[in-house]
Amino acid sequence: MIRMFALVAALLMPAVAAAQPYRDRLPEDEIVYFLLPDRFENGDTANDKGGLKGNRLKTGFDPSAKGYFHGGDLNGLMKRLDYVQGLGATAIWVAPIFKNQAVRGAPGDESAGYHGYWVTDFTTVDPHFGSEADFKALVDAAHARGMKVYMDIITNHTADIIRYRECVICTYRSRSDYPRQAYSAYIPKGLENAKTPAWLNDMSLYHNRGNSTFSGESSIMGDFVELDDVKTEDPRAVAGFIDVYGNWIDRYGVDGFRIDTARHVNPEFWQSFVPAMLDRAKAKGIPNFHIFGEIGGVGLEPGKLAIHTHVDGFPAVLDFAFRQAAADTIAGNAGTDKWWELFFQDPLYKGGGDAARIQPTFISNHDNGRFAYFVRKAFPNAGDAEVLARVRLGHAMLLTLRGVPIIYSGDEQGFAGDGWDQDAREDMFASKATSYLDNALVGTKSTHAQANFDPGHPLYALISKLSSLRQAHSALRRGKQTVLNYSDKPGLFAVMRTDAATGRAILIAFNTANAPLSTNVEIPQSVTRFSGLMGTCPLRPREAGSAAVSIAPLDFIICEALPE
Repeated sequence: MIRMFALVAALLMPAVAAAQPYRDRLPEDEIVYFLLPDRFENGDTANDKGGLKGNRLKTGFDPSAKGYFHGGDLNGLMKRLDYVQGLGATAIWVAPIFKNQAVRGAPGDESAGYHGYWVTDFTTVDPHFGSEADFKALVDAAHARGMKVYMDIITNHTADIIRYRECVICTYRSRSDYPRQAYSAYIPKGLENAKTPAWLNDMSLYHNRGNSTFSGESSIMGDFVELDDVKTEDPRAVAGFIDVYGNWIDRYGVDGFRIDTARHVNPEFWQSFVPAMLDRAKAKGIPNFHIFGEIGGVGLEPGKLAIHTHVDGFPAVLDFAFRQAAADTIAGNAGTDKWWELFFQDPLYKGGGDAARIQPTFISNHDNGRFAYFVRKAFPNAGDAEVLARVRLGHAMLLTLRGVPIIYSGDEQGFAGDGWDQDAREDMFASKATSYLDNALVGTKSTHAQANFDPGHPLYALISKLSSLRQAHSALRRGKQTVLNYSDKPGLFAVMRTDAATGRAILIAFNTANAPLSTNVEIPQSVTRFSGLMGTCPLRPREAGSAAVSIAPLDFIICEALPE
């Protein structure tokens, strides 16, 4: 009996041991895959209209129009977890799944809440995406695979419910000119209880000052393109949102929050909210809960991002400056000194260079457009091979340089889009949207008229290989980054990443020029040989402290540096 018990215990132990190790991973250990559920995969056509009846202005569903629901849902994502994990992603950032205002906009200019940012009910899942049970099943399925799930959340605004008697689209009115009341705000009849939780139906919890100009006080107190701006300085709003989002942690055990429009909320709110969420997560057994804010529209200098890690108390913010450096040097002709300028300012983050490693980096997203679009725009005469090489190089820098890399769904299939916002939100499943069907993809003859989940796509294969290297070598995840070589012209950019815990170091060198490169790279004196991880690496230094490298146009090498 004892031996049988021991055998049963031995069989069960691997499952128990494997149940929680993903919780131990630090934020910088992750590779994040970002997607909009509506545009990823349709797992259940029964929820395409969200349980609503009527035409697209009632249901929000019209797969032929880029600004409406297309049918993707949480069940679809769950069915494609093999694909996401095969890419190398260890965490999934899902665009907001909360119940949304189905349709809004002036007559003739309507669009739908397929993206999730027009919330009416912060406590439940939008029926277009499925149910709360579907979300639980997704989170549980991801966790069973050792993958994390990050939710996209909003506190700055709600759906556009409140109206002003003076105007339809109202300009911002300042506190100095209108210290008590800017507009005569009201809630249309029948919508008095349109929002959940109920406290969100109290008009005194909104600024009601008209549209933000995204500067000055209006940045905090103005409506975000008519969306109702919450008075987040009110203690009732602070407590209310802490309760709302704490419950999502308690109920589902999610692993992090990406915070939308974070710079449009007063810092005092975040000073209360962020610690409360981290405490709630720790109480749930989630020690490495990752919170990162979206600080968009403030310019692209690292300091304007980093200040929010000091004043607001964000552990991390989306690294828009990284994206700009990639656009300038790979989707542009700037010198590689742009990268040095970026990383030179890492000490500005609260916690310095160590904190810089947990800043999420990206080269494409759903708001600002796809990297391939900007490559084509900057190099209109480039052939398909050059465009692919530049997009490939951008992803190589994303997955090997400091920060937490975020892959925007579709990039791995060569999606290029037509621009920003709706033009960068193509369907992964076979699309019927007329504005997407004429788009030329990168690295493939496939079109948007068919599903694009091809693990053989050259970008998918590249990202998968780089992801494997990142997971296999802690220096590529946690290593201190030292910039070695750069120039005021396109060409060489080289860094060394060194893991303090193991002492292992990796040399990474990029060639951003459209011509072959042969030059010398500075290396530590202690390095006596190299092991090639990707590309053609030198076998040994040419002399102590220097290695000769040759890199093809728009290519890179990854070389493990070894002592004797």
